[in-house]
Amino acid sequence: MEGNILHLSDSDFDDKVLQSDIPALVDFWADWCAPCKIIAPTIEELAKEYEGKIVVGKLNVDQNSKTATKYGIRGIPTLLFFKGGKVIQQVVGVKSKTEIQKIIDTNI
Repeated sequence: MEGNILHLSDSDFDDKVLQSDIPALVDFWADWCAPCKIIAPTIEELAKEYEGKIVVGKLNVDQNSKTATKYGIRGIPTLLFFKGGKVIQQVVGVKSKTEIQKIIDTNI
């Protein structure tokens, strides 16, 4: 865990995201992805601001291809919003903090 962000893997994804009592925001990313690096500070800010209200996690698609494939991740960064173990919203590409906040606020 880095700050308030969980570093997720294929082996712990179900426990930490799908079985979470609160909604979860998962950032699917990779080290080589420039847009992923652009959105990373925004994800960190949101993790701090929404601590206790949502789980915020990052999943490296290169190291965890099973989960990325399961959710059909084709472009990164992709943000998936989970509630009750189900995907309720998907956002692909770099979005503003305000845009992501609106989605979070609508779903918590």
